[in-house]
Amino acid sequence: METHTDSLLISRYQKGDENALSILISRHQKELFSFIFYKLMDEELANDVFQDTFMKIIVSLKEGRYNDDGKFILWAKRISHNLIIDHYRLKSKHIKVSETTYENEEFSIFDLLKETEENIEERLITNQIYDDLMKMLVFLPENQQEVIKLRFFDGLSFKEIAEQTNTSINTTLGRVRYALINMRKIMEENQIILTR
Repeated sequence: METHTDSLLISRYQKGDENALSILISRHQKELFSFIFYKLMDEELANDVFQDTFMKIIVSLKEGRYNDDGKFILWAKRISHNLIIDHYRLKSKHIKVSETTYENEEFSIFDLLKETEENIEERLITNQIYDDLMKMLVFLPENQQEVIKLRFFDGLSFKEIAEQTNTSINTTLGRVRYALINMRKIMEENQIILTR
């Protein structure tokens, strides 16, 4: 299956072949991680963004929100780029930012100014998504509920979660992964669609 095109692997994954996703990830992980790392120049943060990128990819593929144009890696990079922008936007709320705050010349503070604040409709959608997520969380084991809340609601890094829960990073990643798999099953069983 290593010789299959990205499109074929995506199609197989959407039909339930989890192994196809593993091949897709291993095929592109080096290029995608390098792309993220050189924008952030921080290995721990790059790892977090890398993990979050693939979580978004998994949800999008499962919901059929990937338009197959044979450019999977470009799509993956766009997702990671948006996550990086989100990270800097969050950071900019806490510190005074200037054009030269960041070491990486590729990132400009003007990237933050392109998107306006959420309008009322977007805020309602966001609130609905959070409500749906909270309803799904109660079906998860307690340790999985905890890592999802810390990661996606409190915005902690995987390292911070590991320290807070007194577990290893691998255990934390495993719990997040299993929580997402379980949430995906709950979404499918209850026909819940999370969209932004």
